[in-house]
Amino acid sequence: MASTTLNAKSMITDACRPLPTGATLSRNSIRKIQGNRACSMTRSVSLGSSNRVVAAKATSVREITESIKKGERSALEVAEEYIAHIESTEPTTKSFALTDFEGARAAAKAIDAAKAAGDELGPLAGVPLALKDNIVSKGSATTCGSNILHGYQQYDATATDRVRSAGAVVLGKTNMDEFGMGSTTESSAYGVTVNPADPTRVPGGSSGGSAAAVAANECVAALGTDTGGSIRQPASFCGVVGLKPTYGRVSRYGLVAYSSSLDVIGPMAQSVEDVAHVLQAIAGHDLKDATSDSRAVDDYISGLARLDDFASKPLAGKRLGVITETMGDGVEASVKNSIQAACKHYESLGAEVVEISLPSFKYGLPAYYIIAPSEASSNLSRYNGVRYGSRADADELAQMYKSTRQVGFGSEVKRRILMGTYTLLAGYYDAYYKKAQQVRAVVRDEMNAALRNVDALVTPAAPTPAYSIGSKVNDPLSMYAGDLMTVNINLAGLPAIVLPCGVSTSPAYANLPIGIQLVGSSFSEADLLQLAHTYETTTDWMSVKA
Repeated sequence: MASTTLNAKSMITDACRPLPTGATLSRNSIRKIQGNRACSMTRSVSLGSSNRVVAAKATSVREITESIKKGERSALEVAEEYIAHIESTEPTTKSFALTDFEGARAAAKAIDAAKAAGDELGPLAGVPLALKDNIVSKGSATTCGSNILHGYQQYDATATDRVRSAGAVVLGKTNMDEFGMGSTTESSAYGVTVNPADPTRVPGGSSGGSAAAVAANECVAALGTDTGGSIRQPASFCGVVGLKPTYGRVSRYGLVAYSSSLDVIGPMAQSVEDVAHVLQAIAGHDLKDATSDSRAVDDYISGLARLDDFASKPLAGKRLGVITETMGDGVEASVKNSIQAACKHYESLGAEVVEISLPSFKYGLPAYYIIAPSEASSNLSRYNGVRYGSRADADELAQMYKSTRQVGFGSEVKRRILMGTYTLLAGYYDAYYKKAQQVRAVVRDEMNAALRNVDALVTPAAPTPAYSIGSKVNDPLSMYAGDLMTVNINLAGLPAIVLPCGVSTSPAYANLPIGIQLVGSSFSEADLLQLAHTYETTTDWMSVKA
């Protein structure tokens, strides 16, 4: 196809139309995108029957930190703005399980005092941030969305300590599926979080509270956790950016374990750049975590080129591989169309896009739902009323154990504990758990082999856009099937990023966000961020209204 040059009008007529195949970036197009982005700093978030205009001032990490360092705003002013917004939106969104506004105000005042004293401020100075409710933090409870850990509080997780040391202002804990077990955030003891894009829909899970809080502008960024897609699927459902780091890149110290060989902590935000800033703060070796990797952390931010610096084909020489098995039956038509359009856009930016078949891909889902519940069965055995959280009254020790777990755990957690206990029984270990680990090795080896031939693998983030609230409650197998696109990446320990690439045109999912997933080789987060940032920047997704 012959190359064409776009004028400003054809570049973006609505909010986020990508470059047509073969087009190049002209200076006028660049100025148009930059103008749209400047106008998009005030975002309208639809919640129920009303539209609230929020975050009328700076909304990104860079803008907030720069405005505070220049003295244009105080950290306390920023914090109060977000606190007020949370108080107005939380009755609808229910993104937060617990808030810590007094702690946030104290942190903001400390930043302002440090600036007044002439001290150097951290890279996240004054940035309002939320933590998923399974990442422990000093001064507020960590309950994992469960009654069994009601009121439990201890120390700062390494990730919590690092964002606070970087200057972030922690606003509270976001809602989640109980102990991370779920894909809808409906299994939380705190109730259901709604999707800001459509309050009749789930935000995804288990990091649905973090995704919804970011999408509703209740915070600039949030930390989530990802065991089988729990950052990436909610990011897709809510129309935000979410990154699952390589296993070992971010310390798990202070993360309440679900499945220890799969769990990772990662950032969620409204832009790739903001995700990069948060990842830069939390990544790195930690002596407190035996699974933490000691290799040096890349500079995730400097590689994110400005639009002015782009060549006409900024991704020339890059090669992307679309996994054939993720574009077949069971994937909603508008999801396929959006992924195909995104791939054409990548081609217009100079990348080569090829199809890659991974025959083992379909076996990842059943293997995951043996391995994860098995590890959960072991990890959650510690919650018996003796050392942690709530305790049921009973005359005998055995009855106390039974009553505590019966009352404290919800139905989905009980289901997965039973599944995991069964597969670990002596008579079934070889037939289920051992075989699942063998499948895991095949999945990992096949994905790594594919990544030796491409810079990133491409899949949808989920087979469909967001489900209706309540539609999967009585059909857990259907909910589990929704993890098809994401679990293999956890089994292989690879990094992946999800970002918006379209909205559904299907009547069943009208106008709901759709996300594209880019999967890289181990510790290639910097490359994934560059690929995602280039797509995001040249499609102007920052202007999309939730």
